[in-house]
Amino acid sequence: MSVEYAPLGLIGLLTPQANTTVEPEMAIMTPPGYAFVNARLMSDKPTIEARLVDYFATLSGQLRQFANAPIGTALVATSGMSYLAGVDAEARILAEVSRAANIPVFTSAIASVDMLNALGAKRIALVSPYPESLNVASRAYWSAHGFTVAAETGAFRDTGAFHPIYSLFGGEALAALDALPEADLDAVLMLGTGMPTLEPIRRRPFVGRAPVISCMLATAWRTTSALAKSPLTRASALAWIENPAWGPRLDELKALRGRQTAGA
Repeated sequence: MSVEYAPLGLIGLLTPQANTTVEPEMAIMTPPGYAFVNARLMSDKPTIEARLVDYFATLSGQLRQFANAPIGTALVATSGMSYLAGVDAEARILAEVSRAANIPVFTSAIASVDMLNALGAKRIALVSPYPESLNVASRAYWSAHGFTVAAETGAFRDTGAFHPIYSLFGGEALAALDALPEADLDAVLMLGTGMPTLEPIRRRPFVGRAPVISCMLATAWRTTSALAKSPLTRASALAWIENPAWGPRLDELKALRGRQTAGA
């Protein structure tokens, strides 16, 4: 069943409550013919880690926010939740909620696993927006999926802003990407759904021979592939990186931002 603005399929997104990045980046990347509806993951826990655990524990209830909207797939737009849940628990709950909803349900972390596998990646580098406590769980998660974390760099800073991850800027993510040490890599993964990553990928689509992806890029690629029932190939993944259809939309936004800055 299609709706007016989504003849090719409708995506249901579950986004962490204070995240200011998921919806804008999905709006830039979603191809014509697809659309998404968004609901917010809610938790009153006091810390980042506690909220992520709470999101996982309440996931089936959170999905009910979409009611009977004709979504063809759903994606939980957080990767930190997956690290703390662990590979086995994540697989179990995703299978359960997928059966209950009768649609494929992914997390941004699983979307990233699928994109890395489509690229044939084994040795990866991570660009992280997290504090070290979450980096430990992150490294364990990627290793459990069979990847070797060969290098890592961080963009985390706690300046007292409304959120240490969601208040990052694309330039800071790019600086962290450029700070990666020399390594023999198959891919670079920019972590999280809150750190802006589209401009860094647009400017640095490769580090050496290694394609650069992000959890949000994987989110858009995986959900539209699921709706189109497209095979998850290296060619389809590279098409989102090398000369992406979303690139001109990002460039237009950047030009608008430049004109506003010049006129200020």
